[in-house]
Amino acid sequence: MDTLSPPPYRRHSRHGQASHSGSELPRYTRRNTLVHPVVPREPTQHVFPLADGRSRPWLVLSISSSAKSAKSLPLFYEKENINATLELHAEKGDSSIQSVIAMIRGRIITGPRPDDTVSFLTIIHPIWARSADTPRTPSPSEGASGSKLYGDCVWSFSIPLPKTVTVGKSGAQFRLPETLSERDLGVSVQYDLTVHVSRGKFRGDSQIRTPFGYVPSSKPEAPSMLRQLAYQQGLPVPGPSADPRGWKTLPTCRARGTICSADIQCSFSLARPLCYTRGSVIPCYLTLSSRDPQALDMMTASDCIDVKLRRRVAYTCAPGIEKRKVALQESFREFSKAVWWSSSTMPSDPYNRYLEGEIRIPKDLRPSSLIDHFSISYSVELYSFDIPSFKSTGSEILLSEPVDIVTTHARGPRPVAYSPPAYDPYARENDDY
Repeated sequence: MDTLSPPPYRRHSRHGQASHSGSELPRYTRRNTLVHPVVPREPTQHVFPLADGRSRPWLVLSISSSAKSAKSLPLFYEKENINATLELHAEKGDSSIQSVIAMIRGRIITGPRPDDTVSFLTIIHPIWARSADTPRTPSPSEGASGSKLYGDCVWSFSIPLPKTVTVGKSGAQFRLPETLSERDLGVSVQYDLTVHVSRGKFRGDSQIRTPFGYVPSSKPEAPSMLRQLAYQQGLPVPGPSADPRGWKTLPTCRARGTICSADIQCSFSLARPLCYTRGSVIPCYLTLSSRDPQALDMMTASDCIDVKLRRRVAYTCAPGIEKRKVALQESFREFSKAVWWSSSTMPSDPYNRYLEGEIRIPKDLRPSSLIDHFSISYSVELYSFDIPSFKSTGSEILLSEPVDIVTTHARGPRPVAYSPPAYDPYARENDDY
């Protein structure tokens, strides 16, 4: 029985000899295949008016963001500032307004109670206050210069977001997590921007509030020189025997059949570094060895090799020191089953099968994260084989290795995907920001 063959969509090697060794990677030059140069996209404008029953809005907040559409929530990436403009119309001079502030909050929410919400980020930006001693945001409007607002007042402000925050009494610092909101999870990470207009004792305050999306910037270290060379020149990626520094090979495990009495040794490898960019792939390598060639044929001629990316979301429902007194909540989910084909660099023999594979990472998968009592972590799992004539004994998970998922690519040539973009059961459940 034939083993798995390389998929027809696999890229072929380019003609010509490679004149560089694996330790001397040539300078990488990205080919520009575009007819026109890439033009940075103009910021998207989001407008939030507040009328309060009046004939026209008296308070309007405008935000510039990296969102694809004004219909989406505002979106900001790490190192971007929140740039906004506030317009306030004070008819005949509104003496009840005491102050105007903008506030940014980042929160982890694990339930409906107030104690279930932990604020890890709070930024207060003063815009205007009645007292001249209180800091104000500069305004070109004459009506915003005194101790009372009148007429049309306009302020433009820019608020930088920090890369890290300090949470808890321990003083531990954490990177800002990405926005998270999924229906099946009991925890969410939310950011919002609020403009608050404070009035006197006998007048109600007013505010405009909008949630926004935040995306951190994290990248892996560069892969091995041999792997970079293969990506750059369109060559087959060398396996663990040819590029031991480019792979991590896990301890050998055994799958013993209960029906055909076969004993198969499994050697599973993952590409180093064990940190992968979402939207790309996780390269895998699998060696199956047995004294039973028929069992090997059954393994490699079917879709029974089950390797998946697994996510773990963990959190507690109490902040601070109280979190030690409550049980840890965990949610597991599997993504993207690996696709396999016969190795192009290591020919199989009757007692050994060498397979290359990859796991496609959804482009909107949330990156690995840790902040106080909340974490998102990933692992690659090799599960027991499942075919009618071979039923594995032992645990369901044969091998497991922690990996990190990040948001941007490493320097140099980007990973090449050799498998087709097959249907992925991972449904998009996050807020469309």
